[in-house]
Amino acid sequence: MTTTTFNALLSTQIGNEFTASQQYIAVATWFANQDLPQLARYFYRQSVEERNHAMMMVQYMLDRDIPFSIPGVPAVRTDFAKVTEPLALALQQEKEVTRNIEDLFRAARAENDALGEQFMLWFLKEQVEEVASMTTLLNIAERADNLFDIENFIARETVGNGGRDANAPVAAGGTL
Repeated sequence: MTTTTFNALLSTQIGNEFTASQQYIAVATWFANQDLPQLARYFYRQSVEERNHAMMMVQYMLDRDIPFSIPGVPAVRTDFAKVTEPLALALQQEKEVTRNIEDLFRAARAENDALGEQFMLWFLKEQVEEVASMTTLLNIAERADNLFDIENFIARETVGNGGRDANAPVAAGGTL
């Protein structure tokens, strides 16, 4: 199979998803170290979700016999001064992923790759949920009188879908 812009971008996105997974582990452990177990649990789950996204892309490329490699992951940010900083970083990261997914969709469309375009539709829908969830968490943190208000909100409310969607693409090796 020929390398196309879509295939190259998708290969790059696999690395972006693994990097996002690592960044969320760093955020989760920072929250755990601050004795904020609900936020930590949320971001540990987010890390698994991002890993699953990468593995969905891997499976797609395997299924279509598209050559790719698994890139290394660059260093992620681990130091934060206050609770809103990792949440703002997560929101920024999700907005960047949204731009990447939109670029992938446009590349597939420009290349008349109907299968690639269809594959990216699920990720576009997923990014709406991801950005909305991170926006909500950041807003709650900015309004909270104390950190326990944030913890109670997360314990009480459903933020996001937790990576569970029956219509999600299959992940190589299965979803975690």
